Parts: sequence; C-alpha cells; structure tokens
Amino acid sequence: MSRKRPIASAKRTRTARTFDEVPKKSKVVLLSCGSFNPVTNMHLRMFELARDHLEDTGRYEVVKGILSPVGDGYKKIGLIEASHRVEMAKLAVESSSWIEVDSWESRQADWQETVKVLRHQQQELLSQEPDTDVVGTAKPGRKRKRMDASSATKRRKLEEPDIAPKKTGNNWSFPLHSPFAFLLHYAAPLDGVEIIGISAASSGEPRVMLLCGADVLESFGVPGLWKPQHIEEIASTFGLVCITRGGSDAEAFIQGSDLLLPHRSNIHVVQEWVANDVSATRIRHGLRCGHSVRYLLPDPVLGYIQERQLYNAESEQRNEGVVLAPLQKCARTQE
Repeated sequence: MSRKRPIASAKRTRTARTFDEVPKKSKVVLLSCGSFNPVTNMHLRMFELARDHLEDTGRYEVVKGILSPVGDGYKKIGLIEASHRVEMAKLAVESSSWIEVDSWESRQADWQETVKVLRHQQQELLSQEPDTDVVGTAKPGRKRKRMDASSATKRRKLEEPDIAPKKTGNNWSFPLHSPFAFLLHYAAPLDGVEIIGISAASSGEPRVMLLCGADVLESFGVPGLWKPQHIEEIASTFGLVCITRGGSDAEAFIQGSDLLLPHRSNIHVVQEWVANDVSATRIRHGLRCGHSVRYLLPDPVLGYIQERQLYNAESEQRNEGVVLAPLQKCARTQE
C-alpha cells in the first residue's frame, strides 16, 4: 500500500535576484594632468595601478584613461613646447588599448586650472550621444525600431534628466548633464552666491576622476598654488586616485587637511608595490649629461627626443625667472 505524501502547509516559493538588485558599477575615466616633460613609464604605470585598485573594490569600471599635457602658459622652468610634449605622449600610449591623449588643455592660450580641465572632460564625455534604436539612427548590424511620435515623446520624458540647478543656502550645484554647467567655465562670481561645482554624475554616466601622484596631492598645501574652493570641488565632485611612492605619506596629509578630510571616502590612496623613483626631472638630467635613459621611458619617446635633441642646458633654462602661472594668478587676485 503506497503512502501519500503529506501536503505541505505552505507553498515553497523561489526567489531570484533581479537585475536591479545587482550593484551597478560606476564607470570611471581617469584623467592625469601634468607637464609630461617628458612622459615616462611611471606616468603610464600610474594608470594601471589606479585601474587595478578601483576595479578591485568591485564598485568601479575604468573605461578610459586620459593624459592631458599642460599648456605653455604654465610657465614652469625647463618646460619645453607643448607641441612636443603632446606628440611624445601620443607616442607613449600607442601600445595602450585604453589610455589616450587629449590636447585641449595644451592648446589653450592661458594656463587652465586643473578643476577646469576636469569640468571640460566631464562635459565632453556627456556630450557624446550613445547609440540608440530610434528612427533615424541605428546600432551597427541591427534593424531600426520604428516608434510613433507619441511613443517617442513619452520615451524622451522618461529618459530626460533633471537639468535644473539646485540651491542649498548660498551654494549652487549643477547636474553634469545640465546646459547650465557651462557657466562654471565662464561665469563671473555672483555677489553673495558661491558656485561650488557640478553635481555628481547620475547612474550610468561616466565619471571623471583625477589621477595624480602624492607630490600633486601634497601641493594642495602650498599657499597660493591652489584655490581652496577648487581643492574642495576636486575632492567632493570628481574624486582623486593618488599613487604614492617612497618618501611620501598621503594618508597623513589627508588627515591633516580640513579641505580633504571631509571627502576622505572619495579619495583613493594606492601604494606602488614595486619601488619606482623614476621622474621626468631625473630623466632630463640624464639626457643633459649624455647618460642612457633607455627603459625609463617608452622607446618611441626616446627616439623622438634624440632625433630633435630636445633636452639640453638651454632648454632647462626656459622660463627661468618667470613666476609660475598659478602664483601669478594668486598675486593678481590679492592686489
């Protein structure tokens, strides 16, 4: 005689994790601003270290790296022409599948503050329209999906982001996708109102983060070199990835900074796990002395330098006696 299975008092339910429950990774573009005089293997190595660190957290996907050489208006002693530095940077990244060179900063007549370069790059990213299947456009290899006017209007309303600036007290913030954001480049200060920056990118939008060495981070403490509001905007709105090396203590500097400490969660400190003290200054010195600098910078870059005899005693004296552009600007604002 067969026994009947007892009827369960409650139905067993199966739960599945929906797509929306899976944590979304923030897309990041790493931006490195600097002289690159010349670009070295260490400059490129910083991108690799930063990408590994961010992606190992499980919260980020690094989609691009950008080298942005500073313009001639920076007036740093020994800084050769931007045209040469841009070309060397392009040669250096030829072997990379994800790092590129942007010449916008180098082509400006006047020196551009780092925060303005960050804003420019963020706006450039957001101005690149993604592929869509609406009538008039199509992804490669796919048929166009036709949509009537009513449906297209509904879709636009659903996808249309909030572009209105937001005010908190006397502070204004502008969404990254907002046309108002361009005011941050050009608007004069308003009486009683402080424009503090562009708000963080919404989900799915790529986010630019500043990639720098510990020397740049510590330069935030040099009087007159950086505007306090710019430091705060970089740390709060964009974020930093700082690559440290021997002799620097980025953590201690952050802990002692009233501007950086409130945004500690937005600052990533990465320790170079292979001791490397390569610097452009030492490479220029080696070139002037006739010493070999091979394997300290990419071979195509070295070939470019040797062919044009770029670094010598004369080039090292360029801008000698000229005040660095940031300090000039600081002096003018105090007059």
